[in-house]
Amino acid sequence: MNNNYILKGIIKFISGALMTALLLFIPAGSLNYCQAWLFLGILFIPMAFLGIYMFIKMPELLKKRLNPKENQKKQTLLIKLSGIMFLIGFIVAGLDYRFKISILPDAVSYLFAFIFLIGYALYIVVLKQNEYLSRTVEVQQNQKVVDTGLYGIVRHPMYSATIIMFLAIPLVLGSLIAFVIFLVYPAIIVSRLKLEEALLEKELEGYIAYKSKVKYRLIPFVW
Repeated sequence: MNNNYILKGIIKFISGALMTALLLFIPAGSLNYCQAWLFLGILFIPMAFLGIYMFIKMPELLKKRLNPKENQKKQTLLIKLSGIMFLIGFIVAGLDYRFKISILPDAVSYLFAFIFLIGYALYIVVLKQNEYLSRTVEVQQNQKVVDTGLYGIVRHPMYSATIIMFLAIPLVLGSLIAFVIFLVYPAIIVSRLKLEEALLEKELEGYIAYKSKVKYRLIPFVW
């Protein structure tokens, strides 16, 4: 990995942390928003260590993860919708803290911080089990079907992990109203994975057989 990608990763990390903080603390009108500090900690501290680990152990995968450019128009639209959801959700959580509309008990924030970290752990496991995990929907050169580990349980464990994480976020932030906004995310993921599976069936050898072997997309024994 060249220095440009290292710099790109550092800039994305710092800008992401700063932007998230601004979206939470400005609407909250206070730096005493403890749930926001908790969320920033459980998101960006593990992210920093994961980035360093991937740089040392999985540089090619890190390079793929730093390339978010999507070529399919429908997928691009879904990504933009996710971004809008986060933008609105964070602002609403901050406003909720300021005006105390639907603030949840601190115990709820701590519980869902733990659940968020479970989702993060699953996310890391998926990264280690699938070397083809780019940020975009594509079939890479010499790509093979991964059907072991979590991929032997559900076909899209990365999406399963992110649903756990992202639905936990507004509850970590203590906002029931923001949670309602974040409920849009599973619908976005379902649309995204259906488009992804259509592409994989067409272009990835062995994927149709894999679908017949692993029946469930996101949730074992459910769907």
